[in-house]
Amino acid sequence: MTTQPTYAELTRRALISVSGAEWRSFLQGLITQDVESLRPGQARFAALLTPQGRLLWDLFVVGREDGCWLDVAREHRDAIVQRLTMYRLRAKVQIASDEAQVSALFRVPAQPTSGFAIDPRLPELGMRGYGATAPVGAQIADAGAYDAHRLALGVPDAADWGSDKTYPIEADFDLLGGIDFKKGCFVGQETTSRMKRRGQVKTRMAPIVFDGPPPPVGAEVLNGTLRAGEVRSGVEGRAIALLRLDRIGGELTVDGRPVRVERPAWLAEALAESV
Repeated sequence: MTTQPTYAELTRRALISVSGAEWRSFLQGLITQDVESLRPGQARFAALLTPQGRLLWDLFVVGREDGCWLDVAREHRDAIVQRLTMYRLRAKVQIASDEAQVSALFRVPAQPTSGFAIDPRLPELGMRGYGATAPVGAQIADAGAYDAHRLALGVPDAADWGSDKTYPIEADFDLLGGIDFKKGCFVGQETTSRMKRRGQVKTRMAPIVFDGPPPPVGAEVLNGTLRAGEVRSGVEGRAIALLRLDRIGGELTVDGRPVRVERPAWLAEALAESV
C-alpha cells in the first residue's frame, strides 16, 4: 500500500449534528450501533431501520465532545432529520443540519489523524474527514476515485441498497461492523437478530467483476437460465450485486456477458458458508 495519502471530498455525504443532555440514550434506542461507549473522534458505522427491520438509511456516528455528527447521504439528510425529530418526543436532544465538509483520506494506513476518524468498516478504506482539509503532500482526487477504491475492496455503499428495500444483513452490515447484536433494543432489532441467529441469510451483496463498462442498475445476474441476483452500483470492470447465495457457484452472466463473483477476505467466509 502506498504511503502517500489520497484526499477526496465526498460531496454526496452530509452531516447532522445531534447534541443535548440525552443524545446518547436517544440514539441508543434507535440505531443498530452502540453509542454509549462512543469516544470523541471515533466513528462507528450504523443504520436506521424500519420497524420491520428493512434498511432505511446508513450512517456513521462520529463522537464529539458535546454530542455527535451523523454522516449520511446528502440526498436523504432532510428525511433523516425529519425522522429523528419525530422520534425525539420530550428527549433533551437538539438535531440540526451541519455544513462541515465530509471527506476521505485513503490509500494510506489508517491511523489517528487530526480531523479524521478511522473508517470503522475496513482499515483498508482509510479515514473519513469532518471539516478537515487535505494534509500536506496528499494527492487530490474526486469522489469517483474514492468510489473506485471502495469497489476494489468489494464494499457496498448507499447507492447499492436503496431505501426500505433491503435487510441490513443482506447489505453486509453485520460483516462491516454496522450492527452491535449485544447493545439491546433498536428499531427493527427483532427481525435483524432473528435473521442472524437462525442463519436465514439467503442473499448478500458481493462484488462482481467483468470486462468493459458496468451493466445498468437492476440488470439481472443469471446462472444459466436461473435468476441469481441483480446489479447495483458499478464502475469499469466491477460492480456490486445483490446475489442469491445458492446460485453463485456456476457460470454467471449479465446481459450475455460473463461475470465472476469476487470474494474479498472480509466476505469470503460468509459466501463459503452459503454455497
